[in-house]
Amino acid sequence: MVSNASQSVGPTPDFSKFKPSNALLKQREFKSRIMAGFIGLAFLVAMIPLVSLLWTTVARGVTRLNLNFLTYNMSGVIGGMPTPSGGHGGIEHAIIGTLEVTLGAMLISVPVGLMCAIYLVEYARGGKFAKAITLLVNVMSGIPSIVAGLFAFSLFAIVMGPGISNGFEGSVALSILMIPTVVNSSVEMLRIVPDDLREASYALGVTKSRTIVKVVLRTALPGIVSGVILAIARVIGETAPLLMTAGFIATTNWNLFSGQMTTLPVFVYQEYSKMSVTCPPSAGPGCIASIPSERSWAAALVLIAIVLALNLVGRLVQRLFSAEAK
Repeated sequence: MVSNASQSVGPTPDFSKFKPSNALLKQREFKSRIMAGFIGLAFLVAMIPLVSLLWTTVARGVTRLNLNFLTYNMSGVIGGMPTPSGGHGGIEHAIIGTLEVTLGAMLISVPVGLMCAIYLVEYARGGKFAKAITLLVNVMSGIPSIVAGLFAFSLFAIVMGPGISNGFEGSVALSILMIPTVVNSSVEMLRIVPDDLREASYALGVTKSRTIVKVVLRTALPGIVSGVILAIARVIGETAPLLMTAGFIATTNWNLFSGQMTTLPVFVYQEYSKMSVTCPPSAGPGCIASIPSERSWAAALVLIAIVLALNLVGRLVQRLFSAEAK
């Protein structure tokens, strides 16, 4: 029986003849090193503008960045003369305006964008109406920011009368720019959720709406948060739509729905457009001619710090509420 079994086994193939030669292995290793070198060089070239931007902003912005600059607004600032507080004006009003206007835009765009993504993935499933929505979202993602500002300005002028300018108007303009990013990122995250999770939930008798909330959204939450952060980073530095909607003032306005509000990008634009002021001969050493430029670089540094802080908060939310954390 053993001999019969051994006779039934066919000849053993000789794989040694497929083994690459030493010359071919050296050639592959050489090509691999060349490509790794090109990839590393491309990475360094891509990092040059980023590092240069950060270094320039930090080097020029840190000279004016202090507690007085962060806790005072521009009320009572005359040219390059110091204020009674000992400083030369600050960005307290711009920080408050940036946070409130961005928060308002997020409260508008995140629910709208998320519900739109849920409809496209969970209910429409590639219908004609879904294709039309997808086309409109893609068109919206490419509109210039100034067009969003004109839309919000015209909308509030028609509804509330001409001459209306407040922070909420700026939030509406920014939400138009945020919605496409939120929709596209949420759609991609919802699509990668395995259908097995949905089917297992349905098999247990869970309704579709509860499955979406408890299973699908919970699984896709880290990616959705990343998309929201990306959308915030997309609009937090916008200047043109806020110039015609939220406006620019020197004092602090805490009310998002009444009166003009200054944001950090608009503040940077206004100050850098001045570049410098003229100090009279009798002003003394307290007058700084280049103070507008210094304030603009310091405000830009604060804006970068806010974006970094938002990214860190987003990463924390991902860890706390992701499915893996539970």
